[in-house]
Amino acid sequence: MRSDEEMYTLILEIAKSDERVRAVGMNGSRLNEQVEKDSLQDFDIVYFVTEIASFLQHPHWIDQFGDRMIMQTPEDHTIFPATREGCFTYLMLFRDGQRIDLKLRPLTQISEWIQEDRLAKVLYDKDGLIPPLPQPSDCTFWVRKPSEKQFQDCCNEFWWLTTYVAKGIWRNQLIYAYDHLQLVRDMFLQMIAWEVGIRTNFSVSIGKNATQLQQYIDERLWEQLLETYPRCEKDEVQAALYQLTHLFPKIAHEVSHFFSYGYDKDEEQQVLDYLKKILKRV
Repeated sequence: MRSDEEMYTLILEIAKSDERVRAVGMNGSRLNEQVEKDSLQDFDIVYFVTEIASFLQHPHWIDQFGDRMIMQTPEDHTIFPATREGCFTYLMLFRDGQRIDLKLRPLTQISEWIQEDRLAKVLYDKDGLIPPLPQPSDCTFWVRKPSEKQFQDCCNEFWWLTTYVAKGIWRNQLIYAYDHLQLVRDMFLQMIAWEVGIRTNFSVSIGKNATQLQQYIDERLWEQLLETYPRCEKDEVQAALYQLTHLFPKIAHEVSHFFSYGYDKDEEQQVLDYLKKILKRV
């Protein structure tokens, strides 16, 4: 595997030798002091360019980054198309294990880039176009305080979705039940995130896909959370559902109490009675 130093040198040499590239920025976990460094971290790179069309007309220009194992270009993707306009992205995983997520952005989007993400650093600026940036910080991704409506919507969505899981179990439609169990868990993770925010004065991020969550919750809750990731078998999905309906109110009540937000206890109880009725017939 090429070293990090070799990768940085390559990224900058390509930019310096191409007149179309006027500046190079970096985002992502490599700038986050809260994330433990490892050999699989991506290089999240932005090339600010005078125009993009010529890069697309000669797609082999990216070959100079190395021997690729696999690549995606989201703006060309028909299944999961990118939503940002005016950019073009190359997600490149190389045979040596290094990865570069390279985005081409027009110079007109420099100000927008600065505002998007505090985990940002300028690696190279040919023309002095980018003003000094503050010290990289993950504050853009810190858990945010919920409004009362957001809190109540999360609770409502949690209990609403549990009925889908129960219906799928009752019908023996296990993929349907399993998929909705994930959505139920997402609401639980959101509630846990708010509880973590309360204990940390809303000054931390739990990471993408909750990658940093374990360090902020006690070992018992972590183990209970892992138990909600079952195999796609009826008994296990049902047990995971019960686990979530047991844990969610506890966390929700803590958040509700802290903010003095209303919690619909009647909704919870009526849904629990419904789940018990449906699942008794499984």
